[in-house]
Amino acid sequence: MPEAVMEILNEVGYGSLTLEAVAARAGTSKPALRRRWRSRQHLVVSALARTIGTTPTPDTGCTHCDLIAGIGTLSEAFTSTVGRRALPGLVADLADDPRLEKEFMDTFFRPRRATTVEALRRGIDRGDIRPDADIDLLLDMLASTTYYRVLFGHLPITPELAEDVVSVVMAGVATKQWRDEHGPSCDVSG
Repeated sequence: MPEAVMEILNEVGYGSLTLEAVAARAGTSKPALRRRWRSRQHLVVSALARTIGTTPTPDTGCTHCDLIAGIGTLSEAFTSTVGRRALPGLVADLADDPRLEKEFMDTFFRPRRATTVEALRRGIDRGDIRPDADIDLLLDMLASTTYYRVLFGHLPITPELAEDVVSVVMAGVATKQWRDEHGPSCDVSG
């Protein structure tokens, strides 16, 4: 089912996606979709969570690498037309539908965020990130560039974006130990 939703989103965009089209593409019926998903918006949330994934931040033993991999999956997922054609409309619908917003947060947003929290905490435990770093602020900073570019389309989501963002963020919160291991280009302390 997620594949059918993502294909249609790529072809016609979020505003033109219908349950009828998804049912036809997936070889099922509209009533079958309605039994499982409350609306087409809920179906899109489910498809995004399954396609983009909710646990992308690995534990490679390297904080920098973990964060690049985690943010990279988000960037990679949104380099297709799906991001630009689906996310802005879905975000607008979240504002008017508290149940949809809760499902989006519980199914997609918070699980992805939780895996990055763990990566940041591992970074603190490894001595790569200052123990007083604001985890919530770091989370927002790490993902916001990708979301911002998807929502507004003013700049592309490049293959280097995740690494660029992680390097800038880490330069601001990294310990001296991390900076010493990753070279002077990351040292912003002067």
